[in-house]
Amino acid sequence: MRPLYLAHSRLIRISRQSLADSRNSPVIQNPQPETGLKKRAMRGTVFSLAEFGASNLLRLVSNLILTRLLFPEAFGMMAIVQVFMTGLQMFSDVGIRTSITLSKSGDDPDYLNTAWTVQILRGAILWLAAFAISGPVARFYDEPLLAQLLPVVALNALFAGFMSTNIATANRHLRLGRQTALTIGSQVLALALNIALAFWLRSVWALIWGGLASTLFMVVASHVLMPGIRNRLRWHRASLGDLIRFGKWIFLSTIAGFLVNQADRAILGKFITLDRLGIYTIAFFFGSLPVLMARATLNRILGPLYRMRPPAESAANRRNVLKARRLAVGGLVALTVPLAYGGIFLIETLYDPRYALAGPMVVLFALATPAQLISLAYGAILLASGDSRRQFHLVGLTAAIQLPLLLIGVVTIGIPGVILAPALAALLVYPLRTRYLRLYNADDPFTDLAILAASLVLNGYACWLAWDRILPLLG
Repeated sequence: MRPLYLAHSRLIRISRQSLADSRNSPVIQNPQPETGLKKRAMRGTVFSLAEFGASNLLRLVSNLILTRLLFPEAFGMMAIVQVFMTGLQMFSDVGIRTSITLSKSGDDPDYLNTAWTVQILRGAILWLAAFAISGPVARFYDEPLLAQLLPVVALNALFAGFMSTNIATANRHLRLGRQTALTIGSQVLALALNIALAFWLRSVWALIWGGLASTLFMVVASHVLMPGIRNRLRWHRASLGDLIRFGKWIFLSTIAGFLVNQADRAILGKFITLDRLGIYTIAFFFGSLPVLMARATLNRILGPLYRMRPPAESAANRRNVLKARRLAVGGLVALTVPLAYGGIFLIETLYDPRYALAGPMVVLFALATPAQLISLAYGAILLASGDSRRQFHLVGLTAAIQLPLLLIGVVTIGIPGVILAPALAALLVYPLRTRYLRLYNADDPFTDLAILAASLVLNGYACWLAWDRILPLLG
């Protein structure tokens, strides 16, 4: 964790310098007041890291306990359920939270209440859609239990539709303290209930009821404990038009994003057994930690910073924003090295022999992750610039390339092909990403190449050392 902590500490110092330089730059025509921004950025980084660390610690504790109470098949079953629930959510995502965070109208009560109304309608549609697909999904995977699980899990989407917009407002203004506390509190509740129910039920249903209780707690707490407006139903045409204009490209991006982020488990669920899919899920938990950390911290902190001080507006902004990004990406990529060299030991220490194959999978994830991190760290720039159309181009092209690579990979070399396919797709899309970023004076290809080369050497050597453990995964 120390490389990332140092990177985020320096990121805040650079943010301060960027704001100071930007105020003195003659290029900026309408400088915005930034009173308290430095302190909020620092607190936001601390809270984001705290939330990420606590959330994943709780996930690990839950994982360790539940793998001793339940069979690997239960985790494989839940992996399939979550893939389709995530798919439904992403296929109906119109970018409500992102719109509130980045839109100029994000503090207007009419805008917020219209967004809340749309969010409720979306949750109800998701619930109904889950009923519609539950039967076909159960038949496709030849698992009748899926027909019962999907509609119940879909209640999470129905409940979450009533979540207060004050959560997004807090993120917009980098006031993340209460949001962090609520998120951690809901996960503590889910952990306690999951463990208690697993002792009692000894089935996959234990994971479902605990998740529903956690969602309900978060929804109620968002209205009672988060400061801001009290949401009520509203249908404001101008606000709805603004949501649609910005959200239509996010809607398309999230459809493509589903294929990018969830297709591996959807495909593996058809080609491998449920117990092997459960083992893959354990490896994915550890192997994806750097990517999850990037999503939890970089977009939350850098997104508002890019919006307030775009790198295209001055040389000082570009210089300091790129410094911040380099430090952040370097810290995140550094986290993959201990996973590469210690992944097998970690799995063998924490889990019983049934999960031993997860160890070499973690090593392969460490090899594949840096290419994804380099691309992910650029994501906030296009959205902060209001260019959701080009963001869709990038995500859509990534999905179009990655999906056939996943299919070819699983058929030819099995699980390793699925793990490595996202990295290859990220590299193939990188030239177009650089072209788009150059429009906003935010590209940094030489640094990206240096970081990628270093990670390939270090983590590639770890794969060579563990090759005898990786071989059983092939085919």
